[in-house]
Amino acid sequence: MSRLKVGVIFGGACEEHPVSVKSAREVASNLDTEKYEPLWIGITTGGDWRLCDGPDEDWESAAARPVALSPDRSAHGLLVMGREGCEVVRLDVVLPVLHGRLGEDGAIQGLLELSGIPYVGCDVQASAVCMDKSLAYTVAESAGIATPVFSVVAEDEEVDPGCLRYPVFVKPARSGSSFGVSKVTRADELPSALSAARRYDSKVLIEEAVAGGEVGCAVLGELSGLVTGEVDRVDLSHGFFRIHQEDSPETGSENATFIVPADISEESRRLVQETAKTIYRALGCEGLARVDMFLTDDGRVVLNEVNTMPGMTSYSRYPRMMAAAGVPMPDLIDRLISTALHGKKR
Repeated sequence: MSRLKVGVIFGGACEEHPVSVKSAREVASNLDTEKYEPLWIGITTGGDWRLCDGPDEDWESAAARPVALSPDRSAHGLLVMGREGCEVVRLDVVLPVLHGRLGEDGAIQGLLELSGIPYVGCDVQASAVCMDKSLAYTVAESAGIATPVFSVVAEDEEVDPGCLRYPVFVKPARSGSSFGVSKVTRADELPSALSAARRYDSKVLIEEAVAGGEVGCAVLGELSGLVTGEVDRVDLSHGFFRIHQEDSPETGSENATFIVPADISEESRRLVQETAKTIYRALGCEGLARVDMFLTDDGRVVLNEVNTMPGMTSYSRYPRMMAAAGVPMPDLIDRLISTALHGKKR
């Protein structure tokens, strides 16, 4: 029986490039190569696509060949460039292990839609909406989900610091992880926070701080329905949670640890899981998503953000939550690919 050809796309021309490479390495360690034949497609920080042997340290070496994903559905795969011309390599499915801009915002999903190749994860619309926190909040509110009190600041818009209720969080509206996020406790801190956020996006969000702890829930969408991982809780020692900002995140966060299963009541755990599923459905997610929320001091759940291609590294929250619920990484990858292959026709 021939193996399924799986195109694994990683890297990317954005600030989350290093995280994506680490996610790809974890996929490489857990992919069943007796069942799947992986084709590793790395995107450099400059946006060059390379067909390589895997996401190891030297994947960008001269041995890697230039490659492109053909939008022509008759090709249904890769165009590999060589001295003798162009070779067409057909793919059965694509696993886009890309995070942040151009990876979770609908860009790569649009190219895959044109190609006609089944792919893991959310479609163009859900990816774009979830990437823009202001849009995600608006859709979630219409579904009865609580969100932070927020305002949107345009590229050249001035903000009156006296109109805000501090503390607030200033963040890029369309960026991943915690890049460009600042906690502002005084009016004189606002200008520098806006400048930091605008380095990553011209559209900026200002949110009133939510009194409560941060929790997360992994959601796996399958043909049979939604499966949730164990809820986790972010235990902060100081400051605020800034994921992927550490020099060596594999050894732990400088100010946070993850408790999974979360040390919360059973009632709160069920509420978090059911709220995560409601958010997943309202935003039109497919395949997988990590829903980050706040559990307030009075027991309410408030949406923080939705990650449509969460980190898959050895220290990432999504695979930890799924493993705690009895879905280890090899099984998770297998179920994601199976869902992509047998899900709705694109």
